[in-house]
This record gives sequence, C-alpha cells and structure tokens, in this order.
Amino acid sequence: MPTFTDSVVLVTGANGGLGRPFVTAALEHGARKVYAAARTPREWDDERIVPLTLDVTDPESVAAAAQAAPDVTVLINNAGITTHTASLIDISEADLRRNLEVNFFGPVLLTRAFAPALIAAESAVLIDIHSVASWNAFGGVYSASKAALWSATNSLRLELAPQGVHVTGVHMGYVDTAMAAGAQGPKLEAAPFVESIYTAVEAGAYEVLGDDLTRSVKAGLSAPVETLYPQLATA
Repeated sequence: MPTFTDSVVLVTGANGGLGRPFVTAALEHGARKVYAAARTPREWDDERIVPLTLDVTDPESVAAAAQAAPDVTVLINNAGITTHTASLIDISEADLRRNLEVNFFGPVLLTRAFAPALIAAESAVLIDIHSVASWNAFGGVYSASKAALWSATNSLRLELAPQGVHVTGVHMGYVDTAMAAGAQGPKLEAAPFVESIYTAVEAGAYEVLGDDLTRSVKAGLSAPVETLYPQLATA
C-alpha cells in the first residue's frame, strides 16, 4: 500500500484553501519534507516545509522546480483556477487558454517533469485534484479542463502503475475555499476533506469521491445524456 511515512511531498497551489491543509496534513501523515509550491511562496513556521517558487504554466519554472526538488516522492497537483463565466461562446480566447494551461497542461507537464523522480522512488504517489465538474459540463471551460485532466490521470495511472507509482484522482463538489466563495449550496470543509484524501490513498484508493453529489453524478454517467442534463428537454 502507498505510504506517506518518510515521504517528500510537493504540493502545487500551496497558498490556497486546499493547498495549506495538504501541506500540514502531509507532515501529520509522516512526511519528512514538504515543498510548498506557489507562484509567490509564503513563509511557513516549520523547517520541514520548503517554500518553492513555481508557475505551472511556465516551462522554465517547471524545469527549475524539478531541479530544485529532485527528491520528491509524492506529487500533488492541486493548483487550479476557475473563470467568471460558464460559457464557451462568450469567454475570451485568452481566458479559455489560461484555464487549460493551469488546469490541464500544468499538471500533465509537471508530472512529466517529476516522473523520473517518482519512478526512482519507493512508494511514490501522484494525486490529481479533479472536480465533480470532470463529469458534468456546468462549468464551461473549467469542466472541460477538469474532464481532460481526469482522462490524463487515467492514462498516467496505466503508464505509471507498472513502474511502481500509485496514481489517485480526486473528485468533489464545492469546498469551502476562496475559489468557491460565491457558490451556493453545501460545501466540504477543506481540512477534513484533505485528511480523507490522505487516508484513502494510504488504503490504496485509485479514486476519491468527496461527497454525495459527486457519487450521484458519477453513478449517472451511464444514463442517456438527456438524463444527466434535464435542461435539454426544455431547450
């Protein structure tokens, strides 16, 4: 089974609402070092936490991070952005491309950069943060980017499993963070949710479904498309 004991963890988007508990919970689960990666790293009050400058959309920054952190055994692709509109028609081309750069190309290219370190390590783990939007198109480009990442995670799992790297994809509805501040409806508490992810990975889970909404949406994927999107009946 995967283990975080004596691991070296890298968390992208470490300054955010999910990133911070990912950093601290890694230590609670036995990590000996955590690289807290962000475009503008913050200071931490624990010498086991190493701030790391990283822009997942910048190839030079990604390469520099891989060189600065060659001992990584756990990579958590947590960084992500959303957009002000769910419309693929009205969104600007710049915002369209920016979302895909951060939410899809960033995690995939970062994984490629750290793949040699993960493959060389024992009990290596890759965790990709998706969303219920991976399976429901309500979010426009956000949904499209998360669906693409979900597919990539499945491909990476098949490629990395024979090389000893455990790959887990995480899907959930809203989490009580700044990104979801304007969203209506129930929200997961960030710290308990992150704890559940670490526990699931340690139990060997390939997929984490964070809430009832996510479980119900996944269960409905085999239904006709008009069942998943009842608004089509009135279009």
